[in-house]
Amino acid sequence: EVQLVESGGGLVQPGGSLRLSCAASGFTLSNYAMKWVRQAPRKGLEWVSSINQSGSRRMYADSVKGRFTISRDNAKNTLFLQMNSLNPEDTAVYYCAPADSSPRGQGTQVTVSS
Repeated sequence: EVQLVESGGGLVQPGGSLRLSCAASGFTLSNYAMKWVRQAPRKGLEWVSSINQSGSRRMYADSVKGRFTISRDNAKNTLFLQMNSLNPEDTAVYYCAPADSSPRGQGTQVTVSS
């Protein structure tokens, strides 16, 4: 069974950091370009960042550029999102997915609040 399980979310104060993980099972992560997307309350899905199969190319939404870093460990079948300088506008459920697919996992909640 193909599964992507996101983790690492939580409550953090403005200016804080979190590292999200996305553990893949049932398929070989290294075969896929991957992405992170998020959904804030009462809003649609927003693309956050993408990374190619080898990790040599990364792209970011303007809203997170310079603060978030996407990475992957293909040996561990895991995708990451390091989030620094978080602000309340980053509050959302974060999902990982193959770059050409919609997210299907449960996501992980990130709440930025003082």
